[in-house]
Amino acid sequence: MIDCISPDAAARLIQDGDMVLAGGNGGSGVPEALYEAIERRFLAGDGPHGITLFHMTGIGAVTEKGLCRFAHPGLVHRVIGGNYGMQVPFMKLIVDDRLEAYNFPQGVMSHLCRAMAGRQPGVLTHVGLKTYMEPEQGGGRMNAGTTTELVHKVSLPNGDFLFYQVPGVPKVALIRGTSADEDGYVSMEHEATAREDLSMAQAVHNAGGTVICQVKRIVRRGSLHPHIVKIPGFLIDHLVVVPDQMQTYATQYDPARSGETRVPGSAIEPDAHTPRRAIARRAAFELRPRDVVNLGVGISAMIPNVAAEEGIDELITLTVESGVVGGVPGHAREFGTAVNPRVILDQAYQFDFYDGGGLSCAFLSFAQVDAQGNVNVTRFGNRYDGAGGFINITQNTRHLVFSGSLTGGESDIAIENGGLRIRRDGAVRKFVPAVGQISFSGKLARERGQDVTYVTDRAVFKLGADGLVLIEIAPGVRLQEDVLDRIGFAVRVHENLREMDARIFRAGPMGIREAFLQQRPRHSEQGRHETTPALTAFAASREN
Repeated sequence: MIDCISPDAAARLIQDGDMVLAGGNGGSGVPEALYEAIERRFLAGDGPHGITLFHMTGIGAVTEKGLCRFAHPGLVHRVIGGNYGMQVPFMKLIVDDRLEAYNFPQGVMSHLCRAMAGRQPGVLTHVGLKTYMEPEQGGGRMNAGTTTELVHKVSLPNGDFLFYQVPGVPKVALIRGTSADEDGYVSMEHEATAREDLSMAQAVHNAGGTVICQVKRIVRRGSLHPHIVKIPGFLIDHLVVVPDQMQTYATQYDPARSGETRVPGSAIEPDAHTPRRAIARRAAFELRPRDVVNLGVGISAMIPNVAAEEGIDELITLTVESGVVGGVPGHAREFGTAVNPRVILDQAYQFDFYDGGGLSCAFLSFAQVDAQGNVNVTRFGNRYDGAGGFINITQNTRHLVFSGSLTGGESDIAIENGGLRIRRDGAVRKFVPAVGQISFSGKLARERGQDVTYVTDRAVFKLGADGLVLIEIAPGVRLQEDVLDRIGFAVRVHENLREMDARIFRAGPMGIREAFLQQRPRHSEQGRHETTPALTAFAASREN
């Protein structure tokens, strides 16, 4: 019989200085009762102190829960994370230089779990080249107090690569499932994501550490079907039973997110007709039949709603880096999950597919764009968000669409009379001479022959040979005053500058299905990507 203990007893198993692998993905799969107990123990003065925290991506509900519970000086000495945007109080410790902090791409973090499980020294990959992951650009270090280099540049006969070093010996894994039998075999039938909990358990077990798993229930020995068991019982040291654990931070349990039931597409209501949705509507024009798509956070997460309204959602496959394939991805507190998923993979396998160039297009957000087409989403102002899956996705996808408003800050912008009306513009420039941190390299994209589009509320740009080219402008917008004067550098205006499709700015379906069906898929009948000479050369250099 596996050992079942309370959350508080589990928290007492963590020692000062331990390296802890923290499970969860955004707001899903989070062992919240364990994190709450760790915070409760620390605030009572009983430690632990100075732990090293390792987590795949942001875990929390932005200002509360998840790893926000670790945002107490002295609890964490070093953090290695894929993203910090969902744990803002914790991010403040990084900004204030109160702990050592590293940010690595989410796919690298996931693969590091497998490396630790196999007792490998780290991960060797092309992901992160020409970005702030390179040692000369900071090596993923997030503040001045972080000095140890964990990323090394390696030259091999077929090119340069980055080696991400395993940061230590994992001592504790905090993971989650749905059911556990009396021998500790864990299934995830109510989970909306599978994450890398298996690799985390293997890594800690093989290092002689302690694996603690939070579940909803204990079932009879051997009663779980082997196809739904995700973690074998011999990897689990302790179980913590929490019958009312939530599926996500927004949902107690939605069977349509775990695949138990399906929701009719007609049940999906259109989002409100706002300038943000207008951006998503224009971005949707970049879709092609049979596309396999990744969607980022922010405006990009609104595209599935547009696709559903236009009746093209069943003609593309939407994916999320968490491992979800198919269905309609969620956003906000349900980002990383999907309604009606077709497959829920372990996250590391999703990144194998992404890193190998499997996506046909991806839609992502931006915080800053510069004259060379570089994009910053990772460090700006007092936001030290980190990359998440952004670098893995943008460096390995042929067709990229970055979406966001042209300006930032308080504004009064509305859709009126089939166009965009700017009553008061935002004072913050987002198109700047040079980005504060290179999360996406325009130079590398040109070398690889990637097709890159930047969609804003009032203008659309393409990445050209020498930088950005303005190709479309919204109805009702003045070229000089509303666009060019709001950009911090000279941008080339295409000689055939067009007006954005007026349907974007009218309420109701745009009626793009027929034109969509007439477009050629990005894959040939053999399923191979169309490509460019630059991409062909890049692929060949990887294979030789």
